[in-house]
Amino acid sequence: MAKYNSHTSRIRRHTRVRAKVSGSPERPRLCIFRSLNHIYAQVIDDVAGRTLAAANSTETELAGKSKGKNKKETADLVGSLIAERASKNGVKQVVFDRGGYQYHGRIKALADAARKAGLEF
Repeated sequence: MAKYNSHTSRIRRHTRVRAKVSGSPERPRLCIFRSLNHIYAQVIDDVAGRTLAAANSTETELAGKSKGKNKKETADLVGSLIAERASKNGVKQVVFDRGGYQYHGRIKALADAARKAGLEF
């Protein structure tokens, strides 16, 4: 039997979430990945297997804005940026995939910013 740590536990939770959550052309999936220092978001059409929009905290566009901000505030900037890019591609509604992470802290900040910027989920 495998030894469980936080990473393997998150992968198991993410697998359970992905069994129920799938993106379609009408409602693509807003997928979140959170590393120790950065946060990444993608809007994915799972039927076609295409990424429609992407944003992350390592982009040069956000480098000036996120200087001196904490991780939660940076996640807020990424959330508004992903919503802006998704709306440019004609996406209004998405299915939220929290990636096995607890809906708290940076994940919640990104989701709230995306909602405020116009995405519906």
